[in-house]
Amino acid sequence: MATTLYTLQALVAASIFFVWVVRYDNIIHEFRCYALPDWLRDIVGICKLTLALLLVLGIDRSPLALVGGAGMAFLMVCAFVVHLRVNTPWAKRLPCLSLFTVSLAIALIHQLQLVH
Repeated sequence: MATTLYTLQALVAASIFFVWVVRYDNIIHEFRCYALPDWLRDIVGICKLTLALLLVLGIDRSPLALVGGAGMAFLMVCAFVVHLRVNTPWAKRLPCLSLFTVSLAIALIHQLQLVH
């Protein structure tokens, strides 16, 4: 179970890094298309990259991964709401829904580990 959990944490972190660093030009384009300000894009990027780092650092430290997973799940809900607001096709909504699901699972599993 632990190996699967750590793999999921690394997968979420890698996907965030890929989208917000490697494909940053696409992020700029999307935020402009959705009429969102540049300052919001920058804050969201900093938050997502920080939370992704917490997921990586939290491989052996449950509280860090709990914060990383819960924070990422929250940001993915926000992303989904934006996609609903601008009425994007479902194919564009699926990435944030899948990352929400995995991030929430990561947070819940780490919360259970802290309780027990």
